[in-house]
Amino acid sequence: MARCLSFTAARDRCYDRNFSAAGLRPTATVLGDGATVHCWAPKSPDPGHSPLLLIHGFGANAKWQWAGYLRPLLRSGFDLYVPDLLFFGGSEAPRPDRSEAYQARCLAAAMEALGARRFGVVGNSYGGFVAYQMAAMFPEAVERVVLISAGVCLEERDLAAGLFVVSNVAEAASILLPQRPDKLRQLVRLSFCNPPRVLPTCCIWDYIQVMCTAHVTEKTELINALVKDRKLSDLPKITQPTLIIWGEQDRIFPLELAHRLERHLGENSQLIVIKNAGHAVNLEKSKEVCEHIKAFFLNFAPKGHKNHMCYGTRWKIIVRFAGLSIRRLAAKLPLLLQKKTEIFFFSIIVLLSCRSVEGRSNVEKKPNHFKYLYE
Repeated sequence: MARCLSFTAARDRCYDRNFSAAGLRPTATVLGDGATVHCWAPKSPDPGHSPLLLIHGFGANAKWQWAGYLRPLLRSGFDLYVPDLLFFGGSEAPRPDRSEAYQARCLAAAMEALGARRFGVVGNSYGGFVAYQMAAMFPEAVERVVLISAGVCLEERDLAAGLFVVSNVAEAASILLPQRPDKLRQLVRLSFCNPPRVLPTCCIWDYIQVMCTAHVTEKTELINALVKDRKLSDLPKITQPTLIIWGEQDRIFPLELAHRLERHLGENSQLIVIKNAGHAVNLEKSKEVCEHIKAFFLNFAPKGHKNHMCYGTRWKIIVRFAGLSIRRLAAKLPLLLQKKTEIFFFSIIVLLSCRSVEGRSNVEKKPNHFKYLYE
């Protein structure tokens, strides 16, 4: 009866309807070792769309963390895949392996089973650790990577050195996996730059009972595996273009870890620090983060920056989306006319783009503040 009156459970069901209305369907992929990966996947994948994998962090299941990103990303031409990591939501595994590498292997296997062979990856917090491992282990599948508030460059000794607000893993687990209202309030204060002032105890207990009581032991083991014997020298350098997004006031993974990661990856990475945001920058500044994600994968500058459409990239976007529309139109014509139709319209687009670039050839090029936009 309590569950029927639960605000958290009702909200979770609303997210189910939101995901379904957005054109996604729930899937459960059973892997060879018995692991089950639950994932929201496109009902009808579009060959002209870019597959994009969104990996959540600790907290609620994937729906709660990515619901606000569905419409903007779908409208921009992405096919979205939104999985629950093992021991979150509907995903679980019988094996004792708690490494992010195992999480990465399971997600890669699920993506292959769903027909996505090549895709971009966005990982938030702990999901960023998994995204990084996927990029390192499966470079032939992962095209580009966005890491949001993901302290993949942390070392075990950082705990004793005082880099974090906690000094040991047990204390961290008690906050990240809150079982009491005071711990959930502490997590909210640490995660948000501007936390809500009022958090009714009844709502907090409801959230804990629905979202925080399942697989506590396994999730604690995930945190232990994340930190134990971790050294920066053991972290591989991924080769994919990588965008790093961080909240300036992050108190869970301090900004120092963002700069450390940028130094580790070198010229292949780009760091964006968002002001007035904490660790939960994906929720506090969701619109801004979403703009940066779209810019990174679609190769144009996000709104609010001087180079809103970078030199030469406007026509890349036009060719991409116009080409998609032309292919759809041609598919409805008789087979003999399809190729001629595509060639005719593409010729017009290419001529227009060439004239545009020729007309701007004498324009002075400004310094490139978004080097990833041209890769």
